Amino acid sequence: MRFICVFILSALAVWGAVFTTGQAARSVIGQPTFTQGDPGASQKLVGGISGVAYANHALIVADANRIGAAPVNNRVLIFQNLSSQLPRPTDETVQGARCPLCVGEASVVLGQPDFQKTDIGLSQTALRTPTAVATDGNVLAVADTDNNRVLIWKSIPAANNTPADVVIGQPNFTSNSTVAPPTAASMRGPQGVWIQAGKLYVADTQNHRVLIYNSIPASNGAAADVVLGQPNFTTFVQPDLTQASADALPDNVLNPVSVTSDGEHLFVTDLGHNRVLIWNSLPTQNQQPADLAIGQPDLKSAISNNSTVMCASNGTDTAGKPTYPPLCDNTLSFPRYALSDGTRLFIADGGNDRVLVYDHIPTTNGAKPDVILGQVNGLTDQTSNSSDRMSAPSSLAWDGTNLYVSDTYNRRILVFSMAEPKVPFGAVRNAASFQVYAVGAINFTGTINENDEVTITIAGKDYKYKILKTDTFDVVVNSLVNLINAGTGDPNVLATPNDVVQGILLTSRKPGVNGNGIAYTTATSSGAKIVATTGGASLVGGQDTAQLAPGALLTITGTGLSESTGVEPGTGKFLPTEIAGAQVYMDGARVPLLYVSPTQINAQIPIAMAGASSISVYVRTKHKDGTVTVTTPVAVTIVPENPGIFAEGGNDPRPGLVFHGTPFASATISVDGSVNAGDVATVKIRDRSYTYTVKSTDSLATIRDSLVTAIKADPEVTASAAGVFTRIRLQARTRGAAGQGIPYTAAVTGSAAKLLLTATSSALCCANAGRATTANPVVSGETITLYATSLGLPKDLRGYETGRRYDGPGTEPVEFVSSLAGGKTANVLEASPWPGSVGVWEVQLELNSDLPTDPLTQLTIAQFTYVSNIITFPVKKP
Repeated sequence: MRFICVFILSALAVWGAVFTTGQAARSVIGQPTFTQGDPGASQKLVGGISGVAYANHALIVADANRIGAAPVNNRVLIFQNLSSQLPRPTDETVQGARCPLCVGEASVVLGQPDFQKTDIGLSQTALRTPTAVATDGNVLAVADTDNNRVLIWKSIPAANNTPADVVIGQPNFTSNSTVAPPTAASMRGPQGVWIQAGKLYVADTQNHRVLIYNSIPASNGAAADVVLGQPNFTTFVQPDLTQASADALPDNVLNPVSVTSDGEHLFVTDLGHNRVLIWNSLPTQNQQPADLAIGQPDLKSAISNNSTVMCASNGTDTAGKPTYPPLCDNTLSFPRYALSDGTRLFIADGGNDRVLVYDHIPTTNGAKPDVILGQVNGLTDQTSNSSDRMSAPSSLAWDGTNLYVSDTYNRRILVFSMAEPKVPFGAVRNAASFQVYAVGAINFTGTINENDEVTITIAGKDYKYKILKTDTFDVVVNSLVNLINAGTGDPNVLATPNDVVQGILLTSRKPGVNGNGIAYTTATSSGAKIVATTGGASLVGGQDTAQLAPGALLTITGTGLSESTGVEPGTGKFLPTEIAGAQVYMDGARVPLLYVSPTQINAQIPIAMAGASSISVYVRTKHKDGTVTVTTPVAVTIVPENPGIFAEGGNDPRPGLVFHGTPFASATISVDGSVNAGDVATVKIRDRSYTYTVKSTDSLATIRDSLVTAIKADPEVTASAAGVFTRIRLQARTRGAAGQGIPYTAAVTGSAAKLLLTATSSALCCANAGRATTANPVVSGETITLYATSLGLPKDLRGYETGRRYDGPGTEPVEFVSSLAGGKTANVLEASPWPGSVGVWEVQLELNSDLPTDPLTQLTIAQFTYVSNIITFPVKKP
């Protein structure tokens, strides 16, 4: 389809590869798709993971956790040469797989003899809930949490189940006891490890301390050299957290779960105090105090999401006191990891299901991040398995290009990459509907009477008009519209006059579901003769057009998407996957394109995306100078169906691309009820009867088809089966007005008839052709044709492939289509892929014969709970 409007977005001020708030992950490791979430254990499948580490092209993953996510696989996976499995952001991906960017096949497993076993154990090779891993590219350290120890391999293992070389926290490989009070050589549930410049750092979680070994231990049971968080190695620690003091200080920690360093700073994630502590130089003394805290306003606060101190007020309560949001950008709730690349700082804010990105390591308490991953802003905490969301992120790793996030509850590792933010959040939409706005209506009846007053109240704001002696209904309508739209206009709605029906259409200024619920009322002065009636108590109908079905056409809007404009050639069996140097990738799969410009791309979602709930989408652009750029990935929600109707440009509701259905007069008979042997079905054309006696072996479809066969012998009318439901379509044999007015009836006789035949009119009518316009409007009861996308998959997939011009048989979508036109049900006669098109459905509707004259008749189609955008078209009642 070429009738898709172009939206022009203003250019962003500066280009360059950056992280962007709300962006989607580019790749996923550990699952076959972004949203699969399969439990189990294999070389490619992970469970409830926690710790991740990266060095020398190897990703190391602790496949277990202590936060209740299942399954706990009690193993460590090593993905050697991951860089050869994960393409660079600007690379073309190898095509053929459903998700070319769902990668990662582990080459080594530790803690288990093979990739399928998940047993717990206590030995030189076994593990019990390993939660953290660290490596400097040579030495590997694993926090074997529930065995109260850290295992050390002097070199990264190359074979499954390689035994560790050294154990610390325990005197040998067969002990896992705890000591109270602790010692310099004991541990209790360690959950963090780090190796930096020949030193080993351990977050000894349940002993509320961080241990520093000035050299990598070479013997079992080695003692630490420095302790942070406690005055010495033997201070008693209360194991019962309900009895422990939670007072935060610059030199203490409560359940630290990670410790990392960039070689200059030390970062400790102080889970129990809801903060990340930063030392500006590497500590060398016991209980050396931290220099600052992230997530708190000072070094003595510990409240989870300390919003009353750290967030701006969002209003006042009934007593006039300020209120605050539950969280904001710079609060933390049970953070689990902090990592720096030497410039940036990344924090896994587990309780808020997000990752905070600081472009520079903070130098003040409570610093605000520059970017938030996993949420669309700093005020929300919405968790899901979509490509731009996460649930309790537990650990982070960085390879210089990609940020790896262990998404524990979703059983996956998300890979976020920097890119150019040329496609804004929410800029991928249904190519037909763009936005679905909530609407409301006001109609005026009665009589005009001087000095009567009419008041329209929208979200508490009044618009009042006093009627003049010379006024008409048109003047009243337009005067109120002008009041509502005056200046910058009402902040909530746009008013549009409909003079033909003496009404006002109200359209929300907020797109989608955010426009629903805007209240509006009418009132008139005492004794007024004019009557103002609303269509409801509030605006309704706003829908999310960013939710799309497999096979749908979508529009990507942005800036700098290509250097020229191009359109698919219109020839060949399949659409191209590159136009004007631009390609679109969905989960790494290159998809068919229809149109490309610097500000807009129209593409098709592959039908293979069925079954997913979210995909990751980005644009790859080849420039004339030979360089290649990619846009920041954005998430697109996938649903089974969410129809959009093609329409002209402008403000919604927009004039629909509605066509007269046929130049031959037509009518419809519905075949319903149930099969009852002996019932006699009769269709009369004038005085000519066509009958069929029902058999016990019949179905409604065979009864319909038998009547169709009989009627085809009629000299004036032919018959066919409608594409949807068991309906008979009658059509005059003579084109134009000569075929109109042919009378017909339908009836069933029988002693206890159960079959139902319903004629939708009394005569064939409405022969017309071409586009419906105000000069050539649709007639009440006429059959019309419109075009839509995102109706989901067809029942018959023959000829229906991604990017293929449809050449299959007439069929219907898996989820049936219903329609409302002018507030009345329209009979859906057919909804089938449009022959020769890609991603477009042709929908034929028979309108209600009682529709009144209205040049702005509103129409929607719906599937399940999904309702299309509202279109308008002209109707004239004969």
